[in-house]
Amino acid sequence: MGLKTLVIGASLNEERYSNKAIKMLREYEHEVVAFGLKSGFVEDVAIDTKLKPYEKIDTVTLYLNPSRQLDFYDYIISLKPRRVIFNPGTENPIFQQMLRNEGIDYEEACTLVMLKTKQFN
Repeated sequence: MGLKTLVIGASLNEERYSNKAIKMLREYEHEVVAFGLKSGFVEDVAIDTKLKPYEKIDTVTLYLNPSRQLDFYDYIISLKPRRVIFNPGTENPIFQQMLRNEGIDYEEACTLVMLKTKQFN
């Protein structure tokens, strides 16, 4: 199984990119955990509505606009992921500087494109 990824902003709506990302991450055999506003399942991945102290998170992929990210800064940093992916529309220079200060890498990229082009590693 691939590295563990946390999807923040997960949605049960199949039209949402966060939903598509969960499905594609699983297709590429990555372990996935997810946080969203509504609980349920996307394939075999449960969407949690409470923040959990996940362990060994390699990547956090964001599907929240910058104004909604504020409440997650400390939480994401506390997980000590290797990197955070800012999907289109989630770019956030303030949070990116905080991550840099903590030694956490970040990318402004699309998780779906990264997976399809074998750049998600």
